[in-house]
Amino acid sequence: MQFTDAQLSQWLADFFWPLLRIGAMMMAAPIFSIRQIPVRFRMLLAVLITFVVQPVLPASPVVYVFSSDAFLIAVQQLGIGAALGFMMQMVFNALIFGGQVMAYSMGLGFATMMDPANGVQVPVVAQFWLILAMLAFLMMNGHLVLISAIVDTFTVLPVATDGISRAGLWELLSWASRMFAAGLLMAMPVIISLLLINVGMGVVSRAAPQLNIFAIGFPITLMMGFLLIWVTLPQVMTNFGNLVIEAFDHSATVLSVR
Repeated sequence: MQFTDAQLSQWLADFFWPLLRIGAMMMAAPIFSIRQIPVRFRMLLAVLITFVVQPVLPASPVVYVFSSDAFLIAVQQLGIGAALGFMMQMVFNALIFGGQVMAYSMGLGFATMMDPANGVQVPVVAQFWLILAMLAFLMMNGHLVLISAIVDTFTVLPVATDGISRAGLWELLSWASRMFAAGLLMAMPVIISLLLINVGMGVVSRAAPQLNIFAIGFPITLMMGFLLIWVTLPQVMTNFGNLVIEAFDHSATVLSVR
């Protein structure tokens, strides 16, 4: 059996360019990009996924490795994969933002712990939400939907020197404001309830100045905060699921803008 240089170049292009896009998504997407997963395992998983889906992907262009077209194609593949992963990261960061705002309202802003996914200090409330969100994301098969979405991008945006346009990048960056709005919406019931409790504590302190409001107010605020977290948790997870669906829909819009 003999193989020509054209056949070997085509096989290499059909495998290497999709590998860049899938690998970039693995490095940027939640669940896959947590620090507990070694980089070698992520790269091995990207190679395995590319090997499985490569037969159903469109043919890739064959270009010289050290040419300007090859550099543009590589940048586009990395950008498309990172854009899809970054979109999902903003969904999880909405929970972190909402948890931080709620923790500060409860007086637990000082109670922080290391986030294993990002390696930064976050409030305990935000970490609690984030762990539940990761479990819910896995239960909804979000990781499988994410892999399916990156495979579908090869139909919407085939491997070429042109990929995400300026309009697509602007759509991606403009959706970042949705992260803050969604996080604040998740924490708003707790924030408003704790604000009313603090207003009531202020009325009590004015009515009975001899009462040590600091010794009484903090335990009440903390206890009511935990109670409100328990009451609003189903609604928070529902909002998270809706936000994930919205992120997938918006990513389809971003990747289709040329």
